[in-house]
Amino acid sequence: MAAFVVTDSLKQLIGQKEKPVVLKIEEGAIQRYARAVGDSNPLFSDVEYAAQSKWGRVMAPPGFTGWPIASGFDMFKLFERLAKAGAPMGLLDGGVEYDFLAPIGDGDILVMEIKIAGIEGRETKMGPTMVTTIESTFTNQRGAVALITRNTFLNF
Repeated sequence: MAAFVVTDSLKQLIGQKEKPVVLKIEEGAIQRYARAVGDSNPLFSDVEYAAQSKWGRVMAPPGFTGWPIASGFDMFKLFERLAKAGAPMGLLDGGVEYDFLAPIGDGDILVMEIKIAGIEGRETKMGPTMVTTIESTFTNQRGAVALITRNTFLNF
């Protein structure tokens, strides 16, 4: 079988940015998230311990980026645009890759910018498959990029 063929209308979506989303990092949310994922690191949950750390505050566990201050980006709408451009309707999460660049902790405000970073066709065990990479860049209130994520999705 041949790999999925990426059409011109799909190629035009590569590099397009979504509306930025503003996220707030709060101590209580960090603590709840750490408990939910079973991470007992006191830097994520113990206010007194965290205050004595080099950051002086509760820090976010890897992968926690807070909660949107207002509604904004909708992943489903992004997938609708892909479908209208010819992407297959089957969808499988192919994982996420993280580049941690600056610490994230209580009181930080992040701006998340999302774009389709890549679309390619592959032959997989499922048959012809479209592989979509969505890149999110999280910039903190000081203008430093704190985190870049790359989510991979398989459309079949």
